Amino acid sequence: MPLPDITLPQWCAQIGRRLPALPPRFALVKTLNLMLKRGLLPADMSLFDSRTFEIDVLDAGITVRFTADGERFLDRRFEGTPDLRLAANGVDFLRMMLREEDPDTLFFNRKLQIEGDTELGLITKNLLDSVEWPFAEQLVKWQEKGIL
Repeated sequence: MPLPDITLPQWCAQIGRRLPALPPRFALVKTLNLMLKRGLLPADMSLFDSRTFEIDVLDAGITVRFTADGERFLDRRFEGTPDLRLAANGVDFLRMMLREEDPDTLFFNRKLQIEGDTELGLITKNLLDSVEWPFAEQLVKWQEKGIL
């Protein structure tokens, strides 16, 4: 059963933009590094060395900016334009993780914005395609039970 087309109300984004950036950045970076350590994220970190990233959950108003070195992702803010920006509504990011939609389909349907370094975008897109998200199975079970 596919996820419904849900977009959070605009007031959620207004609230999300006012929240501190540190908690979601910390959570994302810690999760990515844990996945790296456990071999769940098959990333060649040399390809991400000194690169800057921005993930924008449009309907939630949450923007996460972080960097990487040759070994791990870093919980560091940066100024200026990121090397790579991925933007989508929350449900579309979930669709990628649940493998309901691949990043290419979301991109060509204008539900996923990819901006910046084209080569880095392709590397990241291929990495997203290859990841077995550890919690995706649980999300599918919740969806089947009508929780999501």
